[in-house]
Amino acid sequence: MTTSLLSESEIAAALDTLPGWSRAGDALTRTVEAATFPAGIELVRQVADIAESANHHPDIDIRWRKVTFALTTHSAGGLTARDVALAREIDRLAP
Repeated sequence: MTTSLLSESEIAAALDTLPGWSRAGDALTRTVEAATFPAGIELVRQVADIAESANHHPDIDIRWRKVTFALTTHSAGGLTARDVALAREIDRLAP
């Protein structure tokens, strides 16, 4: 399955609808601060379930209560609609 890269204007439009997300090179990133360390781990578990179902896996960095998600479509070499869709799912789950 081929996934098309988003244009610069499509990326900008997506970021306008994704508060808290920013662009870092070829990735969308967001850091979430959970109420507790276990709550952060639970968020990661929930995101892992969605990512596994979609076969689209984010890079995740856990630092105590701060969880940073980085989304990019490695197989396409940059940002695609799959990244935007996963960002929306993370926003639905994040506190």
